[in-house]
Amino acid sequence: MRCFEAITPMYLLEERVKQAIRNVPNFPKVGIQFKDITPVLMDVNLCKDIVQEYKDLIKFEVDAIVAIESRGFFFGTLLADRLNVPFIPIRKEGKLPGDCVKYTYDLEYGSATVELHKGFIKPGMKILIHDDLLATGGTVTAAAELVKMEGGEVAGFSFLVNLSFLSGVNVIEKYSSNVLSIVTY
Repeated sequence: MRCFEAITPMYLLEERVKQAIRNVPNFPKVGIQFKDITPVLMDVNLCKDIVQEYKDLIKFEVDAIVAIESRGFFFGTLLADRLNVPFIPIRKEGKLPGDCVKYTYDLEYGSATVELHKGFIKPGMKILIHDDLLATGGTVTAAAELVKMEGGEVAGFSFLVNLSFLSGVNVIEKYSSNVLSIVTY
């Protein structure tokens, strides 16, 4: 680590994250420019700054963090710890033991089902939904529907990356206008 990186002002956080993200062309299929956030995780100070920025941006009540498998777990657990609230995972069908609520949604080719443990969200709880990246909003909409099925209120959303050209924000704003992201493309 170079010395000046440790004192970089927070307003440069978006640029620091963009420099760390690795673009992987044609993954998982031809024509997709995959935003790989795993290099971000290699920089401990950057991760700390990201979590602090999330905490600073949240100006609404949060009773728990719900994060989406699997890359949403990276910062979702850290943020839950920083906010001193429970962390609740949403996983692909068949990955959680016990009774679960399920939500099936359409993908470009086919469909997917995600699930959440029954009873972990109590009626009226204010939930922040976190994922690594907002694209079209399909998966995070499924998460919001699971929160609603359990009687929770979607207090907001947080993402490391927002692919604004795919207009996912327009899809999820019906659940909450509190949509936070660190990086926008």
